[in-house]
Amino acid sequence: MKVIIIGGVAAGMSAAAKASRLNKDLEITIYEKTNIVSWGACGLPYYVGDFFEKPDNMIARPVEKFIESGMDIRINHEVIGINSIEKTLTIKNLDNNAIFQDKFDKLMIATGAHAIIPPIKNIKLENVSTLKEYTDGISLKNIVMQEEIQNIVIIGAGYIGIEAIEAMHHLKKKNIRVIQLTPRILPDSFDKEITDIMEEELRSHKNVKLHLEETVLEFTDKNGKISSVITNKGEYPADVVIIATGVRPNTQFLKETGIEMLPNGALIIDKHGKTTLPDIYSAGDCATVFHSIKNENVYIPLATTANKIGRIVGENLGGLNTSFNGTLASAAVKVMNLEAGRTGISEEEAIKMKLDYKTLFIKDKNQTNYYPGQSDIWVKIIYNSLTRVILGGQIIGKKGAVLRVDVLATAIHAKMTVDELGMLDLCYSPPFARTWDVLNIAGNAAK
Repeated sequence: MKVIIIGGVAAGMSAAAKASRLNKDLEITIYEKTNIVSWGACGLPYYVGDFFEKPDNMIARPVEKFIESGMDIRINHEVIGINSIEKTLTIKNLDNNAIFQDKFDKLMIATGAHAIIPPIKNIKLENVSTLKEYTDGISLKNIVMQEEIQNIVIIGAGYIGIEAIEAMHHLKKKNIRVIQLTPRILPDSFDKEITDIMEEELRSHKNVKLHLEETVLEFTDKNGKISSVITNKGEYPADVVIIATGVRPNTQFLKETGIEMLPNGALIIDKHGKTTLPDIYSAGDCATVFHSIKNENVYIPLATTANKIGRIVGENLGGLNTSFNGTLASAAVKVMNLEAGRTGISEEEAIKMKLDYKTLFIKDKNQTNYYPGQSDIWVKIIYNSLTRVILGGQIIGKKGAVLRVDVLATAIHAKMTVDELGMLDLCYSPPFARTWDVLNIAGNAAK
């Protein structure tokens, strides 16, 4: 059986590796538009911020190793068309522009997503960059490491934008300005109680300026390079601009196939990773994921989900019948000296879902006071007011905040109540927690 996978990053390579292990008789071909496979874009901000020196650290496995294992990987090849009835692909070799066709029995689409470029006047200037592709990281680091590059403007305060703040701060002696269209940072992931703490932390650093509810209109240039950023509220100097305004699925080439998508272009898949076209699967940042609390397909481009559903698709391509149970949209971010994580649904999402819910929000300590390192930690929990089952949670603090979110994710997966959380047997030792952990206290505080 001939299996073709379009895209050789997280989801695609997870599927290829699993399928090839399960069924040695499969003929697997992978078409990848770039010259790099199996790498993690999550490392980009930290590479640019010089937390590590070699970009190859972001590559899980070089393309040569996959080829040695028997996989047919075609780098620098772009799939530009699909005929789902005849089961053929139209492919362009980007090295020589030759166009040819290939035939498949089963197909996986793992084309990922691209950075959204906002409609800003004069946007195509030197030193204006996104932070999505491997090459973005290489070129951007070469620029920001220069001593004369002082004024950094980051457009967008989602996960990548927040991580870029820390990256630029780590380089020392950089003036960092963040411009966000909405009234809060990370508005789609965290509730206001948590983002208020994040924003206070960012503003506590003198070299960081946070601009909320502000729209970027235009860039000015000096000799072809970015010189300043003009918004609806002012003009600010800029030696570098990092655009972090979100991503959009790479599915434009599928518009005429009749495949079902969300309005943003994300391919709708079922619990097996199947699209609405026969024998065609998908996973990763180009596809939806089933949300186990919302009970619907949503678009949440996370590396964890891409790898998991990629593995599911690989098992099904290999002959099994495996299902994905759903996501809780668990995610974490480091905000300078704080760490924050979330799982399940937020309060804003509970309101949109018209749920009968309650919330609690507490401030406590992460560990005992007599061991060095005690600090504040805040917990917010959303739970069903009738059944008291936990629906979502968010935690922010210093040491230990994010790993406690994993406990909440497990509790939600197991449909635990806040009362059970209050008495959950969690680890205690002075360096790590108090005898009643903050999660126990949160559970017992639920009215």
